[in-house]
Amino acid sequence: MSDLSHLPAQTLHLARSAGPGLPPEIPGLAEGLRIQARSVQGVFTRWRWAFVWATQVLFYGLPWVTWEGLPAIWFDLDGRRFHLLGAVLFPQDLIYLTGLLVFSALLLFLATTLAGRVWCGFSCPQTVYTEIFQWVEHRTEGDRQARLRLDAAAWGPRKLLRRGGKHLVWALIGLWTGLTLVGYFTPIRSLLPAAAQGTLGPWEAFWVLFYGAATYLHAGVLREKVCQHMCPYGRFQAALMDRDTLIVAYDSRRGEPRGSRPRGSDARVLNQGACVDCTLCVQVCPVGIDIRQGLQAACIACGACIDACNRVMDQLKAPRGLIRLSTPRGLEGGADQQAQGWQTLARPRVWLYGGLLSLVGLALVVGWLQRPTLRLNAMRDRSVMARQVGQGEAENLYRLQLMNASGRPHRVMLHVSGAEGLSLLDAEPVLLAPAGAQTVSVRVRMASAPARSLAGQIVPIRFELQGLPDQGEAVLHADTASTLVLPR
Repeated sequence: MSDLSHLPAQTLHLARSAGPGLPPEIPGLAEGLRIQARSVQGVFTRWRWAFVWATQVLFYGLPWVTWEGLPAIWFDLDGRRFHLLGAVLFPQDLIYLTGLLVFSALLLFLATTLAGRVWCGFSCPQTVYTEIFQWVEHRTEGDRQARLRLDAAAWGPRKLLRRGGKHLVWALIGLWTGLTLVGYFTPIRSLLPAAAQGTLGPWEAFWVLFYGAATYLHAGVLREKVCQHMCPYGRFQAALMDRDTLIVAYDSRRGEPRGSRPRGSDARVLNQGACVDCTLCVQVCPVGIDIRQGLQAACIACGACIDACNRVMDQLKAPRGLIRLSTPRGLEGGADQQAQGWQTLARPRVWLYGGLLSLVGLALVVGWLQRPTLRLNAMRDRSVMARQVGQGEAENLYRLQLMNASGRPHRVMLHVSGAEGLSLLDAEPVLLAPAGAQTVSVRVRMASAPARSLAGQIVPIRFELQGLPDQGEAVLHADTASTLVLPR
């Protein structure tokens, strides 16, 4: 924005237009060349960078955090278990992942209903990494005008050095991003030495390179094309929005008819609107649209055009808000900001999404708090269904799967109940390792007297797994139902 100071004195006036919001006097747009977005400063830009920092500190930092000697977040596919802040999730816990996905979808629907594509503009990975890659581009190739000149220049040592340096940094960021992603599946403290020594496994190497290349291509090469053509969200967002949804909007009632004017002049005296047609709202747009043409599917609601327009209005000593966050109903006039805020919240779809979101969130929290630490599954040994032993006792064989869904070891003991005269043979105390699963074979025997009275029947029984007290900790417990088949 280094040339903003010249705008009040001689604003750029465009007499003609080519395409939807792409004036031919803006190089690199009308010709179908790469969009070179101008840097801008303002409230929305600061918020966007705050989300960039928050999301990337979490993404790049979490693989390095340990919890009770293990990675705090570790998707151990080989062991078929996920470690999450000391808790262990087994394949049986996929219900939590399903609930989390449903919660995320409802949250996206609610956010879109309230504030349009606020997710796209501030937290979407495509936006976040594009912002990072554009920052690198600005540092290596210069501001927008310098990049446009570099685009038009013939290839030479200077262009090769600047452009090659940019792509090298992009590739390094993509590679580090790929390593970090794989670090959630293979502990990163062992992954990095293996990568440095060239001893990565084939799948690890594939995903590091694949995700690194995807980051490089999406954020560096494709950029706005992802939002314009590849992302389906912009296509169905209209189904989630109505006349009371906050959107980035141009106030045509105040801005039209647009045109340039001298500094300090009164637009009303000149029979003009507030818009001076400087096109900065187009130049700062990361997807290259003209917001003055109305809401468009490609708009990601990042607010860059608001920051640019507010700076121009400040220099012209005109009120801000020519481009602002508003609702279609509010733009039509007749509704003050307080009424708009109430109408934004008092809508059936807002209450519906909010209610469903609360129910799913409450169910997730309650289910997580009640998630058992010890788990027990019983499987009958099908090779020997039932047999008679000794003095008429009945005996069944079982394979019991014992699981420890915590990051600490637990010593446990097995018991059986459910009928008279039951005894559990081959049951010894078992030490379950942290996040461990162990299968033991046991025999359940029923005494001869009850076995004769129940001959030929199937008796319900229950296996119990009891944690042995250790240093004053609460006694852990798990149980599962099974049946005892009695021979005739």
